[in-house]
Amino acid sequence: MEPLSPPDPQFPSENRSSVPQKKCHVLVGVTGSVAALKLPLLISQLLEIPGLEVQVVTTERAKHFYNAQEIPVALYSDADEWQLWRGRSDPVLHIDLRRWADLMLVAPLDANTLAKLANGICDNLLTCVIRAWDLSKPLLFCPAMNTAMWEHPITAQQVEQLKGFGYTEIPCVVKKLVCGDEGRGAMAEVGTIVEEVKRILAERVLPKQS
Repeated sequence: MEPLSPPDPQFPSENRSSVPQKKCHVLVGVTGSVAALKLPLLISQLLEIPGLEVQVVTTERAKHFYNAQEIPVALYSDADEWQLWRGRSDPVLHIDLRRWADLMLVAPLDANTLAKLANGICDNLLTCVIRAWDLSKPLLFCPAMNTAMWEHPITAQQVEQLKGFGYTEIPCVVKKLVCGDEGRGAMAEVGTIVEEVKRILAERVLPKQS
């Protein structure tokens, strides 16, 4: 499943024409949890927030769970980083995305990427964006994994590590999982995630733009 062709990365200057108020830019990261099935719904509900622009960064494994044609915004993956850079004057995509975004939302955050972020590993486009993230801007993460993985002692340590960086957890919930198990580990409901994005934007982003 191939990503949408990326537009030229002129992030800081786009859409400056006659819009009287600066739009809020939300960068959504999606990783290889089955909860990535909800990406189209999440994007559609985020786009209902007035004045919000959204772009998506996906891991390769996350592509297994959604149809890229159902994502109506720019969708970037590892190949785009390398295709856009040919020489010293070319854009570095993970830095341009980091500059463009006012807020980052990682939903879902699977166990593998959680472990990478907690240990500073940056081996794909998404983890490079987060390693370079401006810590004065909000970053929200939504863990999603099997209950047995969630209950492993290292998971709590890694979640606390991310919170120690200043990131905001949107906690996972108890429900029957796709695998058939029942317990904690499912990604928070899309409505809950969107309401938290609205709250954080109102508290930490919009005041800076007034």
